[in-house]
Amino acid sequence: MRSLSPATINRLDKSGMRELLLDFPLQFGIARESAAKANILFDKRDFNNIVFAGLGGSAIGADLVRSYLYFESSLPMQVVREYDLPAYVGSSTLVFISSYSGNTEETLSAYSQARKKGASIIAISSNGALKENCLRDGVTFIEIPKGLPPRCSLGYLSIIPLCLLTRLGLIKDAASSIDKTIAVLEGLKRHKLNPLVGAKDNIAKYVAGRLVNKFPIIYSASVHFDTVATRMRCQLNENSKSLASSHVFPEMNHNEIVGWEQPAKIFKNLAVIMLRDKGVHPRVNKRMDITREIILKEDPNIIEIYSEGEDLLARIFSLIYIGDFVSLYLAILYGIDPTPVERVTYLKKKLAED
Repeated sequence: MRSLSPATINRLDKSGMRELLLDFPLQFGIARESAAKANILFDKRDFNNIVFAGLGGSAIGADLVRSYLYFESSLPMQVVREYDLPAYVGSSTLVFISSYSGNTEETLSAYSQARKKGASIIAISSNGALKENCLRDGVTFIEIPKGLPPRCSLGYLSIIPLCLLTRLGLIKDAASSIDKTIAVLEGLKRHKLNPLVGAKDNIAKYVAGRLVNKFPIIYSASVHFDTVATRMRCQLNENSKSLASSHVFPEMNHNEIVGWEQPAKIFKNLAVIMLRDKGVHPRVNKRMDITREIILKEDPNIIEIYSEGEDLLARIFSLIYIGDFVSLYLAILYGIDPTPVERVTYLKKKLAED
């Protein structure tokens, strides 16, 4: 197995994913300032629903907002990863349009439809056609820093919407939660995730080591943590270039648990990651404990990762941050530069030929 020494990471991480992850906590303060300075160009109104439109790394922040506000938002929220918006979108809908590049074709289509339907729009991007369209149309636009892989802009694309929902009076002020989240992430970075921390004390290096040549299966509670499982799966896909799957409790207990019977010969090649949190429903925690017992009988590799912090937002982001570093270290163990996503680039190039 390759080393996870700082020297090995420096040699393989040619595009600087390590530095992007180390700088991640800085996004929260910048995002909060951007939301505070934003010029909202529509009149406040009584909204009936909230829709987020985005794809890939530009949509995961919306998923996080929806999941975090599960018990708080009185308005239904939906994340749309499509060219077309649902029929119910109209003049009483608040639509967030998120495209890090500003050129995502599905998201630009959703923007056009939101305009035609008379929705109130807030667009977030680093540049591109989306910025041009918003400036032309007089639509609220918030520009975020350029030069990042879209998946590395999660702080901007989650905290900005949270702060704007506060400004619009739709949720309570999240300022205290954001401060606590920054503190937790900074502590994790220094003591448990930093490349300078050895494998013995580095939870992300430890988990990555157990995932080498395994197919990861990620499980979490559904409420508040479904996005965490999705994020880890996507980061393993994009950073580690590794296939992975994810599912949530309690739904998993009504279908996938039965699948842990066949084909038994592949179980030795699997690694189960259970994302645990002290705040989930006690019956869900019990389900996770029982499921762990059942799966252990098939002798797979089971890894449990526990959230850190007291505040819900901090606990959500603590698991996301750990998962991001796991994906970095697994890429290094595979001898891969984690940043390039060549197959996504190829696909977009082929689509542009039409």
